[in-house]
Amino acid sequence: MGASALSLPVRTPTPDSSRQGEGASPLGVYVHWPYCARICPYCDFNVFRARGREAEADDLARAIVADLAAQRELTGPRDLVSIFFGGGTPSLMDPAAVADIVATARRLWTPRDNLEVSLEANPTDAEADRFAALADAGVNRLSLGLQSLDDAALKFLGRNHDAAEGRRAAEAAARAFPRLSVDLIYALPDQAPDAWAAELKAAAALGAEHVSPYQLTIEAGTAFDRAVRRGLFAPPGDEAGADLYDTTQAVLEAAGFHAYEVSNHAKGEAARSRHNLVYWKGWDYVGAGPGAHGRITLAGARDATEAADRPADYIRRVGETGVGFASRETLTPVEAAEERLLSGLRIADGVPFADLAALRLEPGHPAVQGLAGLGLVAVDAGRLKATPAGRRVLDRVTAELILSGA
Repeated sequence: MGASALSLPVRTPTPDSSRQGEGASPLGVYVHWPYCARICPYCDFNVFRARGREAEADDLARAIVADLAAQRELTGPRDLVSIFFGGGTPSLMDPAAVADIVATARRLWTPRDNLEVSLEANPTDAEADRFAALADAGVNRLSLGLQSLDDAALKFLGRNHDAAEGRRAAEAAARAFPRLSVDLIYALPDQAPDAWAAELKAAAALGAEHVSPYQLTIEAGTAFDRAVRRGLFAPPGDEAGADLYDTTQAVLEAAGFHAYEVSNHAKGEAARSRHNLVYWKGWDYVGAGPGAHGRITLAGARDATEAADRPADYIRRVGETGVGFASRETLTPVEAAEERLLSGLRIADGVPFADLAALRLEPGHPAVQGLAGLGLVAVDAGRLKATPAGRRVLDRVTAELILSGA
């Protein structure tokens, strides 16, 4: 990281020692890097154009380090299971800044032997050339945003790479990192299941051990949202989307990728995303960087944190208070249970009924029994699970359970 005019005092929040203690859950660290070379038309994340923000980016990296140090005073000692650099485009980061953040997190908390350090990357040649430096910085798992292996689809999605560049980046990433995941987007206008199946087979052959295929969602306020409202294109209907979803499951399962989550497939348990499992299992995670969210459980109370969105505001808050929080609140038991239901049903392992007590959901609950009778959920060893059929309509399933609960 280069020199910066910003000097950040580490002002830590006063810890609530009565809410700390032994037996705290493991911890993940999420770092949000908001800068992108180009803003994709489907993206509704907290992102900003990178051009002209070099000095701010250097200050931001320093602020993230200071924020993590301050949040250690809140969490107390924890086992660290994952560090995830998301965005935005964190592969645009100075590898020295990545190394500094990784070393800071490892120093503040106790890293487990299998600590996962993931970083999201775009497959441009310029970024792929930096893969070796990012691996040296401590990254051991790359999440590569291929999004498609079809040039027409990539143009529609507003990507700044073509399919050949994506393949080269995947090959370079497989050489540089012990673990590789690739992201794909499907359910594009007029996309045929046969064409999608061929694309999936090609992606599965690139050497990744993890594939994350996401259905295109038209998010409010995005360029795609405006285009749809103007009638420039229409996303596939529910039936077409379901056919593409079924194609995804069949092709990846045949290629050896197990669907352990609605949109995530892995070649064996070791290849699963440990950081995403932190979310889906309801473990704690610290969020640092503009707009980053966190969840910290202290003596049974779950705190939700959210950082200031704009980089300049985040940097200023860290300088003034030690942390970048724009808000921090304690969730009610019902709110915490709803979060566990929404995240836990996404994974094949499901969610323990014990975590849903505030919703009064139990194996004999009428809503559980009704959904089980429809083949949408299953009760297994004290856990509530969505069946394969239930995953196809998971929004409906979770909404019905929440409305019928507390």
